[in-house]
Amino acid sequence: MSWDPAKLFVVPALFVLLAFTACRKQDFPQYPTNYREYAYVTNGESGTVTVLDVVNVRLDREVPVGKNPVAVAASPTRNEVYVVNSGAEGGPGSISVINAETNMIAATIALHRKPVSIDLDSRGTLAYVANSESNSISVVDLKARREIAQIGAGEEPVAARITPDGKTLVVANRRGNSVSVIDTAARSVRSVFDGCAGAADVAILHDSSKAFVACSGGHQVMAIALANAKASLGEPRIDRLESLLDVGRAPVQLALKPDGGELFVSNSQSNSISEIVTSTDDVGGAYLIGDDPVRGLVSSDNALLYVANFRSQFLNIYSIDDGKRLPLALAPHVGDGAVALAFSNMGHLIFVVDNRSADVAVVRTLTRKLFTILPTGRGPNAIAVKAFKVS
Repeated sequence: MSWDPAKLFVVPALFVLLAFTACRKQDFPQYPTNYREYAYVTNGESGTVTVLDVVNVRLDREVPVGKNPVAVAASPTRNEVYVVNSGAEGGPGSISVINAETNMIAATIALHRKPVSIDLDSRGTLAYVANSESNSISVVDLKARREIAQIGAGEEPVAARITPDGKTLVVANRRGNSVSVIDTAARSVRSVFDGCAGAADVAILHDSSKAFVACSGGHQVMAIALANAKASLGEPRIDRLESLLDVGRAPVQLALKPDGGELFVSNSQSNSISEIVTSTDDVGGAYLIGDDPVRGLVSSDNALLYVANFRSQFLNIYSIDDGKRLPLALAPHVGDGAVALAFSNMGHLIFVVDNRSADVAVVRTLTRKLFTILPTGRGPNAIAVKAFKVS
C-alpha cells in the first residue's frame, strides 16, 4: 500500500468532524424538520438585512431593503419581520416587510422623516414608529400595509414603547428632553414630562403600571407611574412623575429582568451598570462592567446580565444573584463595536452585533464561549430573532 499524505489528513479531520457533530447533537437543541429560526441584522451602511440561519448557525442570505436600516422587529403572530429604514438625509423613511418563510421582501410601507425605532402591539396588528425628524409617531396597520395615523410627539422622538395592555405609548424625545405619554385609543398625547435630558430609551413593567426612561444627556432615569382607569386604592388615575433616579453618566439603555423585579441601566460614559429595584425605585448600586456599555440583556432565568461594550471586544457578564461581574477571563471574546444583543428562541445562543468589525459573534450560553463569528453587511446596528414552523 502506497503512502498518501492526503489520507493522513483526511482521517484525523474526519474524527474531528464526528466529535464536533456528536457534541452538537448532545449540546444543541434538536429541532423538528419543519422548524425554522432566523436572526435578522440591519446593516445601516449597506442598505441590507443579513439573515442568519439559527438552526444550522450559518449565513443564510443578505436581503436588500431601504436606505439606512436602523431598527427591526419580528411579528409575534405572523411569519413576518419589519425593518425600519431611516432613509436619505432629510427625506422620508419606510418599513420593509420581510416574509420570514421565503426571506424575501413582501411589501414596503411609506413613513415620514427619519424613522428610528419600532414597537409592535401584543397581537402584531399595529406598529408604532418614532419619526425623529418629523417629531411624530406613525401608527401602522401591518395587515393593510399602511399608516393609519400620525401622532405628534416632542422634539426628536427616538424610542416609542407600547405597554403590554396596549393602552399607552411612552415616547422618549431626545432633543426635547422630555417624555410623551400617549393614549393609544384616542391617539393623542395624555401627559408630557419635562426634565429628562437626552431621553433615549424606555422600559415598561409587565403589568403596564410604570415606565422608566433613560435620560442619556445626564445621569438619571425617570420613573413614571402610568394612569389606570380601573385603579384601585393607592394606584394612579393619572400619569405622574414618581422620581428621578441618579445613576451613572450617559445612561443609554434599559434592560428589564423577565420577572420585572429589577432594571439594569447601561451607563456608557461611566463604564458601569446601575441596578434599580422597580417596585421601590431604589438604585441598588453601580458596577464597573467594561468600556462604554451600550446594551444589556437578561437571561430568561433572571440570573445573568449580558452587556455589550462598544469600545471593548468582550461580552461582559454580570451575575445578578451574586451582585458582581464575572472575571474577565470568563468573558467571551467578540468582535469590535458591539451594539446589539439577542438570544436564540431557546436561549442556547446569544448573538452579539459588532458594528465596527461588521459581524455577529455567536456565543453559547451554556459554556459562555464563542462558538463562531458570521459576517454581515456594513454598519450592522440592530437584530431580531424569529422562530416558527412551516406547514
